[in-house]
Amino acid sequence: MTRQNLVLAAALCAPALVLAQASPTIYGVVDASVRHTSGLTQAHTPSAAASTGLASGVNSTSRLGFRAREDLGDGLYAIINLETGLNIDTGGTANANKFFDRASVVGVGDAWGQVTAGRQTNMLADAISAVDAVGMRFASFNPNIATAALSAHGLGLEYGAAGSATGSYRLDNSLKYAGKFGPVTARVMYSFGENVGAGSAQSSVGAGLAYAADGWVVSGAYQRFKTSRELALQAATLGAAYQLGSVRLVVNTARSEAVTSATATTVQRVHSAGATWAATGAVDLTAAVYRLERARTGLKGDGYTRAILFAEYKLSRRTRLYAELDRTRWQGGYQGGAAKTGGSGLSGGVVHTF
Repeated sequence: MTRQNLVLAAALCAPALVLAQASPTIYGVVDASVRHTSGLTQAHTPSAAASTGLASGVNSTSRLGFRAREDLGDGLYAIINLETGLNIDTGGTANANKFFDRASVVGVGDAWGQVTAGRQTNMLADAISAVDAVGMRFASFNPNIATAALSAHGLGLEYGAAGSATGSYRLDNSLKYAGKFGPVTARVMYSFGENVGAGSAQSSVGAGLAYAADGWVVSGAYQRFKTSRELALQAATLGAAYQLGSVRLVVNTARSEAVTSATATTVQRVHSAGATWAATGAVDLTAAVYRLERARTGLKGDGYTRAILFAEYKLSRRTRLYAELDRTRWQGGYQGGAAKTGGSGLSGGVVHTF
């Protein structure tokens, strides 16, 4: 063949070679609602007043992501996942410091399991996702996400390589393994602190197990986090779910203990229970109750009880209308001196996935 014919043949083959590679999938969630609160701010903190505004992520957290998977042969594959949180009400990103704040991972997998590296969720979040009372809805208000899985632990210190002093739900510089063996899923995780000459400072290590069979899911995890000064936070969670006909019943309990200084410790517990009823093919109704208890060195114990109701109507496979109602009752002065002893919220919105 002449050189020209070889070039032509290569050009004709190029599209086929491109098609054989993994092409990224663009996906996302767009969630917007009108929310009215009394005794709560739009940011869900205790308040003495009422407010009304446009909210993002009351049902599902708004996001934009990219994922890809490439088959490498003999059952081996490679994956990537990049995901950023969005505020639909303002058009901004949810995290001003990290664009791909929700996920930034690359990994390989086979029949033996999957190993991923990058910024990813901790073991507590992975365990709770299967047994949360409202199905991981309303992340910024959900005590299982905020406190049990440490998305907003309120401790004012950076535990693990979280990139934030407000939460450790996702960790940078982490390696994670997940393998499924029949009805059992096993997970382990290690996050490097990457503090030069500081040993294990800001590192984190954790493990989780889940069992799913015959309508049952049982899921639990333990994880230990350290600050740059080697102060430790230890957290564990255990929950179960059961599918009883058209009703899914869920319970979970979690506990964390954080050393916040040389002389102070904060212990937080979250107990939850809930049920989702698939009333029709288009309508789901969810009810849940959460109880948070907090004990701090030298201070009186406090906490709150929170009830959340969701009603969803499926317009299509990707689009849902929803209504949400919540009530929070503070205990032990958790809300501070100026706020009301209780708060309530009402939301109505639409969520679309693509």
